[in-house]
Amino acid sequence: MTVPIPDHGTDRDTLLDQVRAAAEGDADWHGGRTFSLVYHHSDEHHAFLEKVVGAFLSTNALNPIAFQSLRRFEAEVVRMSAWLLGGDDEVAGTMSSGGTESILLAVKTYRDRARAEGRIVGDDAPNLVLPVTAHPAFLKACHLLDVEPRLAPIGDDLRVDVAAVAGLIDDRTIAVVGSAPSYPHGVVDPIPELASLAIDRGVGCHVDACLGGFLLPWVERLGREVPPWDLRVPGVTSISADLHKYGFAAKGASVVLYRDAVLRRHQFQVETGWPGGIWLSPTIAGTRPGGAIAGAWATLRAFGVDGYLDLHAGLLGTSDRIRTGVATIDGLEILGDPPAGVFAIGSTTDEVDVFAVADALETRGWHPDRLLSPPALHVMVTPVHAGEVADRFVADLADSVEEVRGRPERSQEGQAAMYGMVATLPDGQHEPAEEFLLALIDGLYEV
Repeated sequence: MTVPIPDHGTDRDTLLDQVRAAAEGDADWHGGRTFSLVYHHSDEHHAFLEKVVGAFLSTNALNPIAFQSLRRFEAEVVRMSAWLLGGDDEVAGTMSSGGTESILLAVKTYRDRARAEGRIVGDDAPNLVLPVTAHPAFLKACHLLDVEPRLAPIGDDLRVDVAAVAGLIDDRTIAVVGSAPSYPHGVVDPIPELASLAIDRGVGCHVDACLGGFLLPWVERLGREVPPWDLRVPGVTSISADLHKYGFAAKGASVVLYRDAVLRRHQFQVETGWPGGIWLSPTIAGTRPGGAIAGAWATLRAFGVDGYLDLHAGLLGTSDRIRTGVATIDGLEILGDPPAGVFAIGSTTDEVDVFAVADALETRGWHPDRLLSPPALHVMVTPVHAGEVADRFVADLADSVEEVRGRPERSQEGQAAMYGMVATLPDGQHEPAEEFLLALIDGLYEV
């Protein structure tokens, strides 16, 4: 269906009303009914970010010479992030638009370093060894960069099997990957063991902390036990971390950090033969919105250490409240040993299908995320889930379990049927489901 640009402009106040009306049909993230996508600290902080981002709305970090303010903001965000993630003065990095770009940049860096060192020659296919639980952004990066992904299984503790990783490394491996924490289950992979293996085999070790980079440091400072995972671990050569998640900066703001500037150099691209002049690009994007960079800098300065500690103490309290409630529901359990407010809720009995539970929660106004292996519900606690919202979720979760308990027909309805089908597909036989999902994406872009 063709939608032409209107012949005449529309009054801006009218358009603002239309925009607000359109958003009324979106998921109620502000009321705490979602457990991903939006990381909202408070209306006050949101208004502050609107002012900061708005002040830099038209700026462009493509040219850091023209916009010295953005150059300084980005450099200071990198330095503050390096400090938080256990780095020293040698650590170097850049900001990016989000976790996917940070991951793409890291994979490119390791691929190009391997080429520069002569370890990957001609048509040799480089490979990246990563947990099966690693974020799909790594698979996207491998697809775009012609890198072979080698997926290692996880153990009973839901962390990657280090012996399996060792068996997948060969002369064309550019790096190994660990998650801190993994997105599905919120557990931290055995990073010291992976990093030690990387040292022994002469490859890089990237820690994907897009989710946990601005979460785990505060959890550790608050006295919770967190396995070693950051730049304090010898052999960890890079980390990706999103400020727009648990750093509560404006979207999209992420950092990718490297052990030193020598490694970071492989991320950059410079062209001197273009008739349009000298062209240099530190990241994937050309135009880089200045508002996200300024917003990240302002957020780190606004909260400070004491503000982040107070914030994350509250998040831990809310997480404990929900986890304690889940423990009282017959048929459910928390999977693994997640150290923070990101965790998965699985079923302990065939009488309770968690996908059917998710559908029942949706009828109660929630928008739960679903995990496939093992089948589970996904929870990511943010400030909007505090107090009565957490209690309401636990109560509705308990009611939803009782609604579907012992009713196998509920597994054949709604999204439960689709997720149940995909979860039981044998390896290598996902093509029908993939075709269905591709058609679904096509449909989403229809007016």
